[in-house]
Amino acid sequence: MTDTTTAGTTTEGLGSDPAHKHANPNDIAIGVIIGRTAEFFDFFVYAIASVIVFPRLVFPFTSELNGTLYSFAIFAIAFIARPFGSVIFMAIDRTYGKSAKLIIAMLLLGTATVAIAFLPGYYEIGATAIWLLALARAAQGLAWGGAWDGLASLLALNAPKEQRGWYAMIPQLGAPLGLIVASALFAYFTGHLSAEDFFGWGWRYPFFVAFAINVVALFARLRMVVTPEYAALFESRELQPGRVSETVRNEGRNIVIGAFAPLASFALFHMVTVFPLSWVFLFTRESPVRFLVIETIGAAICVLAIIASGYLSDRIGRKPLLIGSAVAIAVFSGFAPQLLDAGPVGESVYMMLGFVLLGLSFGQSSGAIASSFRMAYRYTASALTADLAWLFGAGFAPLAALLLATHYGLLSSGAYLLSGAVVTVLALWISGLRESEEYR
Repeated sequence: MTDTTTAGTTTEGLGSDPAHKHANPNDIAIGVIIGRTAEFFDFFVYAIASVIVFPRLVFPFTSELNGTLYSFAIFAIAFIARPFGSVIFMAIDRTYGKSAKLIIAMLLLGTATVAIAFLPGYYEIGATAIWLLALARAAQGLAWGGAWDGLASLLALNAPKEQRGWYAMIPQLGAPLGLIVASALFAYFTGHLSAEDFFGWGWRYPFFVAFAINVVALFARLRMVVTPEYAALFESRELQPGRVSETVRNEGRNIVIGAFAPLASFALFHMVTVFPLSWVFLFTRESPVRFLVIETIGAAICVLAIIASGYLSDRIGRKPLLIGSAVAIAVFSGFAPQLLDAGPVGESVYMMLGFVLLGLSFGQSSGAIASSFRMAYRYTASALTADLAWLFGAGFAPLAALLLATHYGLLSSGAYLLSGAVVTVLALWISGLRESEEYR
């Protein structure tokens, strides 16, 4: 879903590249935003359904809490499958090219998403419903690994030096934009349909919309990737898929550091999206419609905060901004649980503050380390870093946060958020030490 290469990458040799004159960052940005919005819309449609729909449809034989925990466990399967998808589709890319890779990946993603829309319930086909949901989720993860197109890397390499932070935040806009559409759709259907109609057919509609958005995103990305000008740019920038074993051997340390550097923003990502929805749905009497509307408004605020992160990064630097936002998230973790447990007003404050911090941190978190990758390995290393970052930072976050909160109270979810902030600061510190050693 999110690329981990930013505009902080080295641009040595731009002037000598004959294809560079064709590289318009604004044109690339359009393809990047469309592609990321489609991926995150798929992400949030499943995430919201995993709280509102699947516990009742697929796990009706247990309590709502256990059903949600089981649903979150299946939620994590996509993140486990994603690195395998990268390996498989990198091989397809090397053999048949980026167009073939993207077409196959997006068709797989669309097929898996639509398959969920047609999923029968447990009462119709028994435990087979669970296995079919898990299979579709695994297919989504494989497809997400293949959907990484390198356009964000291309955008980074063609960004003006004085606007690197600005262009670095552009791929991150897909997350709140995808959440806005997904939350608004579910809020509309849950608010305007009876429970019988919603659980019968209403919840399926957003998955059909996801398929349509994926088709649009596919054509938008193919339009960028297959043109001779951009094909030449991929070649001249050495943004070509390398062998995973060779990439790990040469860039393994940077990949690991890069996977943990955005942990604060990824932990907060789920603490203001999936987890609070599950908490409110399970342990309060509030309507999910109200909370989905709050998420929609919060996501809009997040868009503004991400844009602000680009402005701030170009003036104070990316790493200072990331460290400062991680410290702010650590402070927020100390009182966030109390806000979430303080009724409607407290929930609203929790969400708005959380989305502001998320925008500032997430906007620049997708590549603080990736600028260290050597050109020959940057394409594959960036994809692997994204896979591992989402696996460690997001894959099990809703499950872990809900388990901690139900067994040890909401304060433990604050401790979980604090741990992510600490890991981010440590990863950035280690990265800084490594950079200082290289320039001695």
